[in-house]
Amino acid sequence: MKQTLYYGGPILTMEEGPKPQAVLTEGTRIRAVGSLDELRALAPSAGERDLRGRALLPAFVDPHSHITALAATLDLCPLGAADSWADIAARLKEYQEKRHIGPGGWVVGFGYDHNVLRERAHPDRKALDVRFPDTPVLISHASGHMGVVNSAALKLLGVTADTPDPEGGRYGREADGRTPCGYLEENAFIRLSGAMAQPSLEQSVRNVERAQETYLSHGITLIQDGLTDRSRFAMLSAARLSAEVVGYADMKSAPELIGRPLIGGYKIFLDGSPQGRTAWMLEPYLGGDGTYRGYPVYGDEEVTGFISKALAEGRQILAHCNGDAAAEQFIRCCRAAQEQVGRPVGDIRPVMIHAQLVRREQLEAMAKLGVIPSFFAAHVWYWGDVHMENFGASRAASISPLRWAQELGIPFTLHQDTPVIGPNMLETVWCAVNRVTRSGVALGPELRISPLEALKAVTKNAAHQYFKEDELGSIAPGKRADLVILDADPTAVEPMRIRDIRVLETVKAGECVWLRK
Repeated sequence: MKQTLYYGGPILTMEEGPKPQAVLTEGTRIRAVGSLDELRALAPSAGERDLRGRALLPAFVDPHSHITALAATLDLCPLGAADSWADIAARLKEYQEKRHIGPGGWVVGFGYDHNVLRERAHPDRKALDVRFPDTPVLISHASGHMGVVNSAALKLLGVTADTPDPEGGRYGREADGRTPCGYLEENAFIRLSGAMAQPSLEQSVRNVERAQETYLSHGITLIQDGLTDRSRFAMLSAARLSAEVVGYADMKSAPELIGRPLIGGYKIFLDGSPQGRTAWMLEPYLGGDGTYRGYPVYGDEEVTGFISKALAEGRQILAHCNGDAAAEQFIRCCRAAQEQVGRPVGDIRPVMIHAQLVRREQLEAMAKLGVIPSFFAAHVWYWGDVHMENFGASRAASISPLRWAQELGIPFTLHQDTPVIGPNMLETVWCAVNRVTRSGVALGPELRISPLEALKAVTKNAAHQYFKEDELGSIAPGKRADLVILDADPTAVEPMRIRDIRVLETVKAGECVWLRK
């Protein structure tokens, strides 16, 4: 059985105690951790890996993202760098010409962010019609919660002035209050984008395998598919996977996936996006009429029913909650569900995904219930300035309150919500440690956490979230030999340099699955 002895650099085990000198792996497992002399004596014929000053850590565990959604974006027109409506249209036109997409085909783009466009607003159908009078066009917002289509797409999809808004979503309207302007929000966007022609299963599977390489290149060996429906399950089942992938069945549309391979539990959405002003808030957003608070997806009875079903079956449930009203609903319905079922909801380790604007008293309630917050801390950098505009300085300063969760002893996790942003765990660690916005504002500096605590949130705590704490998340004897080698120790460099650290090698079950060339 293959044995490998790692030494010669800092080793961050995520366990208590001093850093060891060496780690010995045997086959797929970690056999021992200790001094170099002891481990050489234990395995005199082991192959030796001198780290040459580079850092060895447990491989990263992805607490929340969407590998199939990332796969779906790989063939789309990238719009993340677009700076205006005209720039979006120009990039789409260039994409159409390169791909030789005729009038009958769809032109689809992904990743625009209205917050950074010159117009500081979503484009409308007319902005797309200028370049695309006949070809249907759909563009997706970076958040994945909204998008825009042109007039040809509205006609093809059958959306007219008489089409009602769906529950949990809306169609943007022009000044007459009826004519669709092309903007699609939440369930309106989800339904229409789902009605488009999809790529073949073969192409989708190839893209899943390409997406997997992106995760492996960032040191991640357990990847989440955070909303798995029947078609996405088919992709994952057919793909050749080097990493471990855990999907969460769409509780509304595909609950029958529970119990199948790759599926770890259920997923529900309770609200939308704070930067898109669709997150459900207890207090109004700034601007507008001064009363708008976003909106929920479901009423309490339905949410309680979802949680009760998961709890009765002993299945984990993940709930997307950005606003504090959505967080309050999830907490309230978790209490109601455990009363209905007669079992502590903490038994299934429910996860509040994003928990962007969760309040201190809500975290206290979550600690008592056993609800895990998985924070999207990179919001501080990417949309912290926007949150200050939407919520004011005080509310914005407490987004992603990691320090509060740490003080309450909650095993919180950190995620990137890929494809919203790339699966760079070192970037999210950097955001958690520094809490700086793009404009240079220190947003809630009192809520910063240490590099080690941030690293635990994407290793040890993340393994706990998956009920895999005995298998993954730290370097300890008996655990799976999932490791990552970095070119520097994140706990030893100047905090603002953490984001510059590179992954050099990713090891899963004792075998190299990605190597920087």
